Amino acid sequence: MPSEERLASGKRGEEAGLRSPHRRAFGCVSWFYTATLVLLAAAFLLSVPFRYAGEREVYRVVLSIVDLYGFVLIVPGTFLAAAVGARTQKTDARAAGRAGAAGGAVLGWASFLLIAWVMNAMGLQERRELSSSVVFVGLHAGALLYVFMGLSLISIALLLAAVFSRAGACGRGRVLRAAALLTVLPGLASLALAPGTLAVAGLAVSTISCALAGWVMGYGYARAGGREAPSPG
Repeated sequence: MPSEERLASGKRGEEAGLRSPHRRAFGCVSWFYTATLVLLAAAFLLSVPFRYAGEREVYRVVLSIVDLYGFVLIVPGTFLAAAVGARTQKTDARAAGRAGAAGGAVLGWASFLLIAWVMNAMGLQERRELSSSVVFVGLHAGALLYVFMGLSLISIALLLAAVFSRAGACGRGRVLRAAALLTVLPGLASLALAPGTLAVAGLAVSTISCALAGWVMGYGYARAGGREAPSPG
């Protein structure tokens, strides 16, 4: 019968096409690209007011640092999104979006601090032509600065562990809170030691932009698998 022939043809087409894990991986990569565009757009829109408020240096430095995320992470992020997408599980889109936003906020905070601390460790504030790009003026290279950088790297590593973890929402939540603690405290300490408009604005723009991108990625994670995503457990 025609209906049976169409059904058989559809099954043959499905078998000849991409396998389910590959389709989920492709979907997650597509959402990652969307999240990257959201990151860059949000960073630009949040930085523009500083330019017209007379803080052109804030606009230039903050936008340059946040834009660096997108260009540096585009290739490894593609492979990471594909690996995560291939193992997607059925999850609530709203919960996934909230988790993605929280993880993105922590990543944005930690990444901005890490780049700012590296600039200090490289001694850029001693170079007159580059000193205006330093976020934490007065925070010089030393044991404390390297401890801050190490904690930030551990925080980012914990975020990656939470992404690939097979634990439930509670387990991932604990890892996320630990990652946040390891980067928020050094960040606040840096602000206390070397306060400035550039540092506050940069952390705010980076955190908000990455949180928005994280929400998109989390929502995309829940949508990428569709009906084919396996149930947890």
